[in-house]
Amino acid sequence: MLLLVTDLDHTLVGDDFAQEQLNEWFNELRSQGGKLVYSTGRSLTLYKQLTTEAPLLKPDILIASVGTEVYSDLDCSPDLTWSEKLSTGWNRDEITAITAHFSDLVLQPDTEQCPFKVSFFLTEDAAIETLPQLDHLLKQQNLDVQLIYSSGKDLDILPRNANKGAAMTFIRQTLGFIPERTIVCGDSGNDIALFAAGTERGIIVGNAQPELLAWHRENPSDHRYLATAYCAAGILEGLQYFGFK
Repeated sequence: MLLLVTDLDHTLVGDDFAQEQLNEWFNELRSQGGKLVYSTGRSLTLYKQLTTEAPLLKPDILIASVGTEVYSDLDCSPDLTWSEKLSTGWNRDEITAITAHFSDLVLQPDTEQCPFKVSFFLTEDAAIETLPQLDHLLKQQNLDVQLIYSSGKDLDILPRNANKGAAMTFIRQTLGFIPERTIVCGDSGNDIALFAAGTERGIIVGNAQPELLAWHRENPSDHRYLATAYCAAGILEGLQYFGFK
């Protein structure tokens, strides 16, 4: 049995032909007890929008909003056990009060805000000064949070123990999979937590963002593979490399 945990935009999604091939492979795997988890920065609302635009299989579990929400049923509320884990040390009102002092931070739409995530647009040039200053102010107020900057434009402020990797580990342990039978796939900075979580088999697609590529170079690992092919084709390449396909 295998557990496949994959990011969506520019990882699984982006090459419809390769994605259909991957869907066929996973449907066979599913008949043998395999599980499929989508791990996305998108909110549940924007995930549902994507399902009308790309050939997505229904996942067994959805990790949404950069690891701050876990859904085993897309028509129900987020997993309460996971939400309770994130609530310690989180004060959304204090965070928004501090971020209001930074003119370069532009709030993302309401669809991208959630109880355990505050999201902004931030240019790469502005990020150089803004991120260290913001991190310092948040720490001064004893807020136990983390800043995740990805794709040169997206800033997410999350609880310290919330990210895609922590959510993946929570799900993996709940479902009873070992790291060596778990595959994680991604393309950007908010996927680093997936690859840094443990000894899960990691596939970085060939079109990965510079921040993920830089981290990969600085943190080499035998259980992580950098594909040359893009999007779903890169996942297929990585599956062959690890002998899963």
